[in-house]
Amino acid sequence: MAQGVRHICGGCGHAIEAWSDGNPYYIDKAGDKQYAYHPDHELLAKCIGNDSPHLCLSCGFEFMVDSNDPVANCPKCKTGEIACTYDLDNKQCPFCKEGVFNIDPDLFAIS
Repeated sequence: MAQGVRHICGGCGHAIEAWSDGNPYYIDKAGDKQYAYHPDHELLAKCIGNDSPHLCLSCGFEFMVDSNDPVANCPKCKTGEIACTYDLDNKQCPFCKEGVFNIDPDLFAIS
């Protein structure tokens, strides 16, 4: 089961939605990544990794981090100030540089 949240910057209102389970994947017979999501338990059982959406807290670049090939720096600006989009609560907004992200109490989803 996955939980969905929306983080909203208290300064500029920029919003980012995220799910707790990221994007689980398996490799198909052609060697390509295929994503599997709840409630498809048959496909989820094939999963060997997870692509998790991340945000650079310095430049605002959004990118995926593969659990089988993790990175510690932003691929755009090379800073180490990155965070999983599901874990943005109380982090400074890279878009306005003034506000912080907080969980939107009006959106909570379960899949």
